[in-house]
Amino acid sequence: MIIVLKPHATKEHAEELMQRISALGLRPLYMPGQERVVLGALGDERAIESLHLDSDPLVESVKPILAPYKLVGREMHPHDTIVTLGNTQVGGGRFTVIAGPCAVESREQFADTARAVQAAGAHGLRGGAYKPRTSPYSFQGLGVEGLEILKSVSDELGMPAVTEVVDSGDVEVVDRYAAAFQIGARNMQNFRLLQAIGRSRTPIILKRGMAAKVDDLLMAAEYILAEGNPNVILCERGITTFETATRNTLDLNAIPVIKQRSHLPVLVDPSHGTGLRELVGPMAKAALACGADGLLLEVHCDPPNALSDGRQSLFPDQFAALMRELRPIADAVGKVM
Repeated sequence: MIIVLKPHATKEHAEELMQRISALGLRPLYMPGQERVVLGALGDERAIESLHLDSDPLVESVKPILAPYKLVGREMHPHDTIVTLGNTQVGGGRFTVIAGPCAVESREQFADTARAVQAAGAHGLRGGAYKPRTSPYSFQGLGVEGLEILKSVSDELGMPAVTEVVDSGDVEVVDRYAAAFQIGARNMQNFRLLQAIGRSRTPIILKRGMAAKVDDLLMAAEYILAEGNPNVILCERGITTFETATRNTLDLNAIPVIKQRSHLPVLVDPSHGTGLRELVGPMAKAALACGADGLLLEVHCDPPNALSDGRQSLFPDQFAALMRELRPIADAVGKVM
């Protein structure tokens, strides 16, 4: 439920109402605004009704939360969330670009790529140490060795690094090396994993599943926020359709839809969304134009010899050119790069 207090209600009165809500085993939320305070109560609506809050002289209105995602939706949280990622931010009018290879293959490979994307203006690094692959015979990543390389290069360059966590048992070790967790498309509805990372406060990039609706993505994010971690960044990375011209169908419709329904920032991954490096640039520009808060891009210092996703990885000079081409679009739509 959403409880809107009258303008002259004090903080002490809000705290007293929150104590009454909490005493019923419900979860109270305190959301002060410029003109008035809004309270939230998560739990059984029948219990809330027993408090008769609508008759309280300092309560203006009591409304049910209509969306199934209570914490992720805009009803409870009308203002955009900004997630701090190392020394940069995602959301709040910024356009944040996170780039790097699909997988950490060696220190030389990752360091060379990281220096190239930093020189071109990237704000963060990406690189997989654990790689969930469709085939069990494909490169599966370097594991802890990859994490050590990731952190070493990240610290050297002063750039936050993002890497995927694929198992709840790996959360603690990945947390020691990375500035943010990535939850890949295959694990979007791995609810035990979502709950495990929700108990941390480390930022999380949650990718949309290959067959997931927008509401499925938002409900997956709700699992994380319900455990106490508000630092969630959503990521559109393409869905499976009948179309075979591209690896996936990059659903840019989803960006304005998510922006209407949720306060969380949204990245777009045109590398996985298309699977073809020549299409990454046009779709990256379209993502910026339609309201995304940033990009997650695959760049490799030697794509023809990449151990994973070489076909969709940009060459460093292509990435540098794309960054130059994005800046005037960012200026036109009021984003800061």
